[in-house]
Amino acid sequence: MKNIHETKLPTAKNGAELLIECLRAEQVDTIFGYPGGAVIPIYDALYDCLEIHHILTRHEQAAVHAADGYARVTGQAGVALVTSGPGATNAVTGIANAYMDSVPMVVLTGQVSTDLIGRDSFQEVNIYGMTMDVTKHNYSVMDIRDLPRIVKEAFHLAVTGRPGPVLIDLPKNIMTARTDQRPAIEVHIRGYEPQSEISEEAVRLIAGKIESSRRPVLVVGGGAAASGAAEQLRQLAETAQIPVATTLMGIGAFPSRHPLYLGMLGMHGTYAANRAVHHADLLICLGTRLNDRLSGNAKSFAPNAWKIHVDIDDAELDKNIPVELKLCGDIGKLLRRLNAYVKGPEKTDWPEETAGWQRKVPHYSDEAAGSLNPQEVIRLIDKHTQGNAVVATDVGQHQIWTAHHYRFSRPRSFLTSGGLGTMGFGFPAAIGAAIALGGPAAPPVVCITGDGSFQMNLQEMMTAVDYGLPVKIAILNNGYLGMVRQWQQLFYERRYSSVHITSPDFVAFAGAYGVPGLRAQTPEEADAIIQQALALPGPVLMEFNVREEQNVYPMVPPGAGNDQMLTGDGEN
Repeated sequence: MKNIHETKLPTAKNGAELLIECLRAEQVDTIFGYPGGAVIPIYDALYDCLEIHHILTRHEQAAVHAADGYARVTGQAGVALVTSGPGATNAVTGIANAYMDSVPMVVLTGQVSTDLIGRDSFQEVNIYGMTMDVTKHNYSVMDIRDLPRIVKEAFHLAVTGRPGPVLIDLPKNIMTARTDQRPAIEVHIRGYEPQSEISEEAVRLIAGKIESSRRPVLVVGGGAAASGAAEQLRQLAETAQIPVATTLMGIGAFPSRHPLYLGMLGMHGTYAANRAVHHADLLICLGTRLNDRLSGNAKSFAPNAWKIHVDIDDAELDKNIPVELKLCGDIGKLLRRLNAYVKGPEKTDWPEETAGWQRKVPHYSDEAAGSLNPQEVIRLIDKHTQGNAVVATDVGQHQIWTAHHYRFSRPRSFLTSGGLGTMGFGFPAAIGAAIALGGPAAPPVVCITGDGSFQMNLQEMMTAVDYGLPVKIAILNNGYLGMVRQWQQLFYERRYSSVHITSPDFVAFAGAYGVPGLRAQTPEEADAIIQQALALPGPVLMEFNVREEQNVYPMVPPGAGNDQMLTGDGEN
């Protein structure tokens, strides 16, 4: 006789449990997120999953930025999980940031039940429609039978071709529905061809152009690092003796200490990089959008050069700068084939000539004894980490000073917001990077930020403390929104008191979280606290009280050509 107290449990899993199975099938080991009503079933399923580590941030924007940092360091898709309504809208800036910088990511958003959609229900927004312009693709799961296919497709789309964020909207009733399904094994997306094959004729043509050129320059963007082409790039540059300039996103793809490296190109680029591009007779652009920050005046950009543009996304070709040869394909594959043809030049003075120009860049001016230059702080961080740290920045003057004065030695080590220019990105991105590199056991990750930027996501100090992350925060405190002040001063001839920003006592703030807080006002103090911070376990905050009104130079004025630079020393 059957025991009346027995309860027969359903054998089928629910949608949330199926989702976790699908994530495990995609080798997901970390999710950054913040719970809420619409995603409670997912968090229940996640609680029972020992293979996926959930990182609880203190804001949804920070969760997405942390997933972004994780993805930039690993090359794998970062994963963020947020609830519906305000949770989803808080994530939009992080999604747009990843989209502009081509970062692979899958963002899971909760949604109200399907029967409540379109009825202005509590915490309902149309996040699917709201984010269509800032994602590679969007999904809304309206039938549980589609969930395995959608998850498989989302990860495939995020990491193939030009990487980018993919959003999956998950109604609550779909997550509680019962199902017998299992994760999808294969993926096929009709019409999606993420890569094109570059012809052998085109490879030989490039090799011939390199052989016949006298003033070639390689312009390297973030796509070169994303394609894993760093070694092939170095081989090409060394064999053919071609100077290398990078975009902001391309920094690290070519060693900064290499004698052929000219520095960053563009509005805030080095004198050498901009002048070399202006005088080049051959320009090979790899994995860059050639956007307005790179070429203020498209008509005068490398006016005498035969231009080649290679990108994984054919929509970027001929979009900003007309070129003679445009090729859609994988940069790593192209360079491997090209290196088989390229030979060293018989004689060239071009690399030596361009290296001489680099010495004319005014890194920073001499100041009275005891004052602290922001550039010197970054050079000290570089010295004590030997250029090997993963460095995240926010946006502003400190971002450009880091690009110039920290000498990155490898790809995927410079995490910064390039396309969107997002203040508040750096600290959570550093947290994501530290998680990717081993959590408490990771090598130090440095976050270089400004007093304005840090206040945008400083609540994530608790996240760093909770997980014991070795994030070393370097705040360059100049009392201003410095880049805005610089533009107002140089180009708008207006007073800039409106961008003077007040800050809390950052050292006391760190102490409230149980984090060591250190302060420096002189070069000697800066040197000492950097060494101390790097030696301490866990998070450490360093505040550097630097000169208030120091400008970023060199600078190409908006709309000017790359040969029209403000150098800060009276020589344009």
